[in-house]
Amino acid sequence: MSRRAQRLSEEIKREVSDILRNGVKDPRVNPLISITQVQVSRDLSYARIYVSLFGSEKAKKDALEGLERARGFVRRELGGRLKLRNVPEVSFLVDDSIEYGSHINQLLKKVMNDEETGKHNDAD
Repeated sequence: MSRRAQRLSEEIKREVSDILRNGVKDPRVNPLISITQVQVSRDLSYARIYVSLFGSEKAKKDALEGLERARGFVRRELGGRLKLRNVPEVSFLVDDSIEYGSHINQLLKKVMNDEETGKHNDAD
């Protein structure tokens, strides 16, 4: 990724976080939504915004629908905040990496506990 695309990605990440926290009034869009990554296309015309959603599957689905409904608003706000000739078309995608990492961590803890319990039983 070019230096300009990296800078733009970070700027979009910061601004969209603020827009979602303070500007979007949709109750489905939880202020605890975190943006994990922004990928900007080579020609800077598209921005994929990866979000981490917390809650039940229904809450996640509702939040994603709320984000999709707010896409135009977010893009318009970005246009006012960023000094760009063409504002990238934004799309929101779910990033499950944090949830997946937490699941792996729980499995590792369980394995470690099982090994410790097994070692103590072998000593008897």
